[in-house]
Amino acid sequence: MRNLPVYKMIQANNLDKCYGQQVIFEKAGFILNPGERVGLVGRNGHGKTTLFKMILGQDHPDSGSINIPKGYKIGHLSQHISFSGNTVLQEACLSLRDTEDGIDETYKAEIILMGLGFTMEDFSLDPLDLSGGYQVRLNLAKVLVSDPNLLLLDEPTNYLDIISLRWLTQFLRNWKKELIIITHDRDFMDSVTTHTMAIHRCKMRKEAGPTDKVYKQLLLEEEIHEKTRVNDDKKRKETEEFINRFRAKATKAKAVQSRVKALQKKDRLEKLREIKNLDFAFRSASFTGKRLMEVNDLSFSFDNDSPPLIDGLTFSVGKRDRIAIIGKNGKGKTTLLNLLAKELKIKTGTVSHHGQLQMAYFGQTNINRLNLHKTIEEEIMDVHPEGNRGATRKICGTMMFPGDNALKKISVLSGGEKSRVLLGKLLVSPSNMLMLDEPTNHLDMESNDSLVEAIDDFNGSVIIVTHSEMMLHALATRLIVFDDGKVILFEGTYQDFLDRVGWKSENDSGVPRVKKSRPRKKSVNRKQLRRERAAMLKKKSKTSVGRV
Repeated sequence: MRNLPVYKMIQANNLDKCYGQQVIFEKAGFILNPGERVGLVGRNGHGKTTLFKMILGQDHPDSGSINIPKGYKIGHLSQHISFSGNTVLQEACLSLRDTEDGIDETYKAEIILMGLGFTMEDFSLDPLDLSGGYQVRLNLAKVLVSDPNLLLLDEPTNYLDIISLRWLTQFLRNWKKELIIITHDRDFMDSVTTHTMAIHRCKMRKEAGPTDKVYKQLLLEEEIHEKTRVNDDKKRKETEEFINRFRAKATKAKAVQSRVKALQKKDRLEKLREIKNLDFAFRSASFTGKRLMEVNDLSFSFDNDSPPLIDGLTFSVGKRDRIAIIGKNGKGKTTLLNLLAKELKIKTGTVSHHGQLQMAYFGQTNINRLNLHKTIEEEIMDVHPEGNRGATRKICGTMMFPGDNALKKISVLSGGEKSRVLLGKLLVSPSNMLMLDEPTNHLDMESNDSLVEAIDDFNGSVIIVTHSEMMLHALATRLIVFDDGKVILFEGTYQDFLDRVGWKSENDSGVPRVKKSRPRKKSVNRKQLRRERAAMLKKKSKTSVGRV
């Protein structure tokens, strides 16, 4: 990579990159100007992480160049764990910039660590004794502490709970240098970025503004492309008919030659290949009662010497409820789901299921229940034995395992692909209650949009554990909140909770306060965008034009 003076921008020109037969970039490029915070979007496998590796020099384009300013420092959130400090605080302080006056800036590391969910007691722990999630948080803290010119953040919200995510949102909003971020959470991205850059059809397109602006622009351009292609093909056909009709007539020779030359000069527009989306609907089972579940005075702890994770919780679940379970990691959210599903033995209190209850449960550890020796098709058939192979293949295709991809063994799948198999199994099973534990993990932004719509349209009740404020604003009408050492039932939306109660850590004067989330209408912009796309595709199908 060629170095440029520090005052200039980062610039990528004419990037080409292939992996075997798969084209990632084709004459792609972008400019990153000073102070821009860019959200990088694109389907899984379309090159987002590859671009990060190129900027870092860990991978190289087949042709083209990426120009980095001289003396420019890049901070990257690495999933590789390597610690040398004796304590969490020492490890974070290793990334502090050296100061000429020798002033101790340990406080900067402490603020960032506390913002990411570490307590003062955690500062003295050995980093290697932390859980995997908190080790990733420590890596993120080190990147933020280093105060680079450019932050490259690939899915920084993974392993963050909702409190830490809100703190990170405020931190990045105040970031004055450059930022490129990859995240599946559309609202989080839009709340911290100034620009959006889409990797689409092997090119890069950057626009000022949120993600919807770029997607709408791309959608409009592709519609124009297809209309132009249809008109050009019509004119070409008419011209070819004229040439064939009058080719042998001497009186028309000049006109025929003129049209032949015109056809040779004009490039033919190609039909745009289809880009598949994860798009599905949950099957609902009938329910004639009023309450699917009753929970009375539920308490739970894993041992008698520890304070209870859940203490005296009472609530009921109606047949169209949308209940979100929220709070910091490790406080009992997944445990509560397991108790409600009766996968954990209840010690105190009762959980009563209605006789007509049909539950579909998506749990964080449920991917471990998949049989590694079976194929995707076989796993789907296990819960749909009465279905034929064609119906099963259709479900596999919906989960983006088309054709012979459905014959892949579970053992070769990534974590994200296994999650899609689990979602596919949920689609097959009729239910009147969905219990979902962080279902957005491993899904890209477009798939998350589809999931939110499917949950919203489901004709049954939903209990969901999520840290995504987008999902909370779009779906939740009741909350079970783990905060301040206790769990409470809150009757109202997530915005109601923020306005009337709020998170204790943000209310405490000793912690930097995070601005409250902005209210969001239920998926209005997202649904409108998808309706426009669906209308466009329907219109094309009537004119025998392939889908975009």
